Amino acid sequence: MQLWITIKKLVQYNIKIIFGNKFLYFMLAALGFFVITVIANLFGDDEITEASAYSMLILPCVLLVFYPMCFGLQNDQDAKIVEIIFGIPNYSYKVWLLRLVIAYLICFIVTFLLAVLTNWLIVSVPPLKLALQTMVPALFIGTLSFFLSTAIKNGNGTSVVIIIIALVLFFMKGALETSQWNIYLNPYDVPLDKNPEIFLNTVFHNRLNMLIASALFIIFGLNNTRDREKFI
Repeated sequence: MQLWITIKKLVQYNIKIIFGNKFLYFMLAALGFFVITVIANLFGDDEITEASAYSMLILPCVLLVFYPMCFGLQNDQDAKIVEIIFGIPNYSYKVWLLRLVIAYLICFIVTFLLAVLTNWLIVSVPPLKLALQTMVPALFIGTLSFFLSTAIKNGNGTSVVIIIIALVLFFMKGALETSQWNIYLNPYDVPLDKNPEIFLNTVFHNRLNMLIASALFIIFGLNNTRDREKFI
């Protein structure tokens, strides 16, 4: 029981640091974006499909990890606890990796609940599969944000760079189309002029590329946090 209480307090404390004491606001914002996209799809002319459900979930999912990953290190600096963190043995894994896990666990739970709600109220979809597919680009963007935040050391600067990268990739979406390098690829939107098996193979490599890149971003980001002098 004492261990459970300790873990609970540790998680609650890290959530406050991760979201800068604005966790409720981010939850409401994610729900608000979801409701807006749902209304837009309901009143649109196009048929609501699994591809539409994916599009409705992607923005709230990314939003839940964008701020924590961009501003996590800056929140530590603002809270004056960076010195304490560096005093913890293997702090990179016990503090920042733990926060990554907590942030993405929260993101997955919320995304899964929204997927269940989508399946119940809007269109028949496999909630778990849809949530996992949505989490992949969110993982890529979030870990990239974390890595850049360890290099830039400023939340505002990191968010600006991420937005620029996202815009560049968005404008390249037309050229990339159904390429495995398109992070905006919708795994449920099978082009009519493409062989479904070839498209599924492209989706597999697309997800694999983002997962590998995410792992590398985490490794490089955690390695950057070992440079104590940069953050003091």
